[in-house]
Amino acid sequence: MSLSIDKYKKDVVPVLKKELGTESAMRIPTIKKIVINTCMSEAVQNPKVVNTAIDQLTAITGQKAVPTKAKKAIANFKLREGMPLGARVTLRRENMWSFFDKLVHLALPQVRDFRGLSPKGFDGRGNYNMGIKEQIIFPEISYDKVDKVRGMNITICTSADNDTEAKSLLGHLGMPFKSK
Repeated sequence: MSLSIDKYKKDVVPVLKKELGTESAMRIPTIKKIVINTCMSEAVQNPKVVNTAIDQLTAITGQKAVPTKAKKAIANFKLREGMPLGARVTLRRENMWSFFDKLVHLALPQVRDFRGLSPKGFDGRGNYNMGIKEQIIFPEISYDKVDKVRGMNITICTSADNDTEAKSLLGHLGMPFKSK
């Protein structure tokens, strides 16, 4: 088992039980899935860029990424419906916990001038969205083999009912939020 799932079961669940005032362990919020998404505008001119993004996301997450395609055509951007634009991967169970552990303990400390994550990334339903500007903060990506630095969007979906429960859960799991 991953370090984060052990920490969740041993440390976070008892603390959240007291904090939320519930008796049932099933009522305690948990992370359901993590979705990582990247999109490149240069994929319109060079579709092979998508393969690079898929390979990089696969290396980072340990799970095969799938290409994302344009939903509708936009003539001004020379974009046709069905053209590949990016890649995404949805992580659950063991892969999700290992990626979360890697994100919190290895990748986020590598971000230049990092002062913490914004607490405004919650959507009102207990899910957290964050953007990363450089994929090179992950240890699996070799800086020499990167043709262009690209960003990605990471969505952490929780079973929490509201943002305060989700922030408490992620905070106890080690997510470094900024203090207001």
